[in-house]
Amino acid sequence: MNKSFVQKSDSFVIDITFTHALLKVKGKIILTFFRICAMAVRLTVTVLGGGSFGTAIANIVAQNSYKVFLWMRSAERAAECERERENIHYLPGYALVDGLRITSDLSEAVSQSDLVFVSIPSHSFRDVTRLIRPLLRPDAIVVSTAKGIEPKGFTLMSQILEQELPEHPIGVLSGPNFAKEIAQQQQTGSVIASSDESVIECVQKTLCSATFRVYSNHDRYGVELGGALKNIYAIVCGMAAALGAGQNTQAMLLTRSLAEMGRFAQLMGANPMTFLGLAGVGDLILTCTSDLSRNYRVGFALGQGKALDEVVAGLGQVAEGVNTLKQVKQKADELGVYMPLVSGLHGVLFEHKSIAEVARHLMMGEQNTDVDYLGAVR
Repeated sequence: MNKSFVQKSDSFVIDITFTHALLKVKGKIILTFFRICAMAVRLTVTVLGGGSFGTAIANIVAQNSYKVFLWMRSAERAAECERERENIHYLPGYALVDGLRITSDLSEAVSQSDLVFVSIPSHSFRDVTRLIRPLLRPDAIVVSTAKGIEPKGFTLMSQILEQELPEHPIGVLSGPNFAKEIAQQQQTGSVIASSDESVIECVQKTLCSATFRVYSNHDRYGVELGGALKNIYAIVCGMAAALGAGQNTQAMLLTRSLAEMGRFAQLMGANPMTFLGLAGVGDLILTCTSDLSRNYRVGFALGQGKALDEVVAGLGQVAEGVNTLKQVKQKADELGVYMPLVSGLHGVLFEHKSIAEVARHLMMGEQNTDVDYLGAVR
């Protein structure tokens, strides 16, 4: 037989074998490959939720020249925002980019999208996730921006995404991000957390701008817990500020809050070192020191002697910290986690204890070590 023919035949067999091997690669890896390739072209992006943060994120993406849908549940408000090019209810005074399409039609908003941000309050998060399930593209990436906990099973928002959308790659976007300052184009940093590198790369590419920078983290659970837990401590710090607490007190509250967050998160399976980053101490500082924080304002009003129901009713937006407090207190008791600030605030809000009584107990309680990053944070 001709030698060159044999060589060509062997080469052909090798090519066929290699092609066959490629075809046997798991579908998830193939989808990841195509998602990365898709980033070379302009993606279609959807933000679900017309609150302040959802609106700000949608505007950033639209400014980056992507095709963007902002979905609102209310048809009337969606039409108003589309017409006025402004979200007068949640982000008044800031113009929406012309390329941003605001709609109440969920199918229109979701069915074309490569990347979907879910910016829905925690109490409605699962319901909306179930609604989009039959509408999503098979390879769509879904990212939560909500900072709360579902009471049943102490379930975080990304865990809801795992349960309801098991075939989709998911992530969490969190950090010290006031929507008003994002809209003002103040320099801002955030964190995208995912175990899937293609999710991280896609979100970083989509949101990156001269005023918005996105860092990566693989500890999705830690990043998400940081965003939920800090709301509790914002109420504590707001309350202390209303009562005239000085800088010494505020510094102590912030650092002890961070210790509690890390201790709790570690027992829940997160990496306590995550709390030294933007999604941990960064978000904690921001939320606990500014009246732009809804939870801080709740605490401040409570410190002025107002009733909790009155404060929450007058807020106009969701303050996740009040509900999160109940859930974390229950879980901490179950796990035996030492969280004196959580217990103290719970006593004031739900057990009719006086602030003076709780403060004295906190100061006169067991004195222990400051920080041990090996886990014995007290």
